[in-house]
Amino acid sequence: MIDVLPNIEVSTNDNPQVAIIWMHGLGADGNDFVPFVKELNLSGLPGIRFIFPHANTMPVTINGGYVMRSWYDIAHTDLGRQEDEKGLRASQAQVEALIAREKSRGIPASRIILGGFSQGCAMTLQTGLRHQEKLAGLLCLSGYVPMADKVAAERSPANQDTPIFLVHGRLDPVIPIARATASRDLLKSLGYQVEWHDYYMQHSVCPEEVNDISGWLHKILK
Repeated sequence: MIDVLPNIEVSTNDNPQVAIIWMHGLGADGNDFVPFVKELNLSGLPGIRFIFPHANTMPVTINGGYVMRSWYDIAHTDLGRQEDEKGLRASQAQVEALIAREKSRGIPASRIILGGFSQGCAMTLQTGLRHQEKLAGLLCLSGYVPMADKVAAERSPANQDTPIFLVHGRLDPVIPIARATASRDLLKSLGYQVEWHDYYMQHSVCPEEVNDISGWLHKILK
């Protein structure tokens, strides 16, 4: 039994029918994206419970072994080199535990969205592509597909038609846009439904992106 990660919850009404599990990036915590709930246009949508988990702390190699919240270790600026498979799979199990808790609270997998920024985006794809029940959608901001060479063999048929929202900054110095477009192309080659946007920004979020997220939520939750 895996303990559920500590997290922050924000619900848009007293009877949420949808859950969005939203994962932060390296060195941040669940507080990072809480303010975005108020920026999203959620009018006309069913009640949503946003869950913002805090990743565990660990030494991060690329940052000199400094201990910070991280979903997995990063050893190189070349993110596809020497990936922390053990860490990715351990965090995947923790995300699965969050999904299981939402199901136990009455929200079916088909009304659960996984989302995240940077490392949180990687965890969204790591978990969502392998999850054994159909999810409502994967919300992927400024990240990439981790363990890309294993996706074809490990993916679950349950989420073959699950909508994927994948966006990136054209000026991103942390995760170059080429890594994101390669992830997009991989997903499309495997037959996934990918809505792609890129923006004139760095490793961040911009107002146009917030509007596009709102539009995507309205499409998949109608």
